[in-house]
Amino acid sequence: MAKVGVEQSLTNISQALREKGYDVVDLKQESDAQNCDCCVVSGLDSNVMGMQDTTTKASVIDANGLSADEVCQQVESRLQ
Repeated sequence: MAKVGVEQSLTNISQALREKGYDVVDLKQESDAQNCDCCVVSGLDSNVMGMQDTTTKASVIDANGLSADEVCQQVESRLQ
């Protein structure tokens, strides 16, 4: 199954993805995202300094304002 990186503060989303069978990794630092197929972030500290360096080629989903089910749907659609 696909490996999905999820920001630590998004525990409800991590749980929902695990229930659907995804391999969920907590994103604590940049290197955690390297082998992920998709990453889910809270968007709270999004581009604070205006920098655009990327550490992964995986799809990044901003979970701000989305329910756990909506995030799961986005993960599924981006991994197809």
